[in-house]
Amino acid sequence: MPIQNGKSNDKYIKALTDISRAITSDLFLEDLLKLIVMVTAKGMDVDICSLWLVDEDEDPPKIRLKATQAIAPEYLENRVLELNEGVVGHVVTNKKALCIKNVLRSRRFKEKAMARKLGLASMLGVPLQLQSEKVIGALNCFTSVPYEFTNTEFNLMNAVANQAAVAIRNTELIVRTRVIEEELETRKMVERAKETLMQKRSMSGKEAHRWMQKQSMDSRKSLRQIAEAILLAEDLERE
Repeated sequence: MPIQNGKSNDKYIKALTDISRAITSDLFLEDLLKLIVMVTAKGMDVDICSLWLVDEDEDPPKIRLKATQAIAPEYLENRVLELNEGVVGHVVTNKKALCIKNVLRSRRFKEKAMARKLGLASMLGVPLQLQSEKVIGALNCFTSVPYEFTNTEFNLMNAVANQAAVAIRNTELIVRTRVIEEELETRKMVERAKETLMQKRSMSGKEAHRWMQKQSMDSRKSLRQIAEAILLAEDLERE
């Protein structure tokens, strides 16, 4: 069961400390999201915790399930919602937490067959909101018996969601920066390899690039790998 009033203060502080330590770790995004749901489920003492993120690359944007410690395969595969769909869409669109004591009796909760199969009863969903008030997703927790979440639990989930939102956005920015840096490095490497071919084989720039592309297709290796091989061969010849 979730945090009880008698032990709420100590458990609240411990849970928040554990979650804060977890989501400020230097992790890849996928690992970070898994850690958030695992530690939140443990801190809240609930049966299932799920994390959804808004996919802004879609037009219009969609909401995708990104992490949960639920083991049912049907709950993990191709979980995509519209921005205004279901309880997750409501939380994201309205930027407000939502408590439902009995999901099987809620009109807003659409996945009743799944709830019956997994034995879900009550839920608390909170938005993953940045300081700019932009909502990037939602964090949900479920119990297996009807339950009224306390103010302490509500505050804990909000605190977790706020920290998680910042951690997720920072990790996304780091990933994008690394991708850009890798793309720039690859371009520089390909240009150096082209110059090597132009000098050694008397090729034009276009001919050298086409030759590298053909080698890439024939060997099923990336253009970067072909460029690295050319440059390595050149270094070996110089030695």
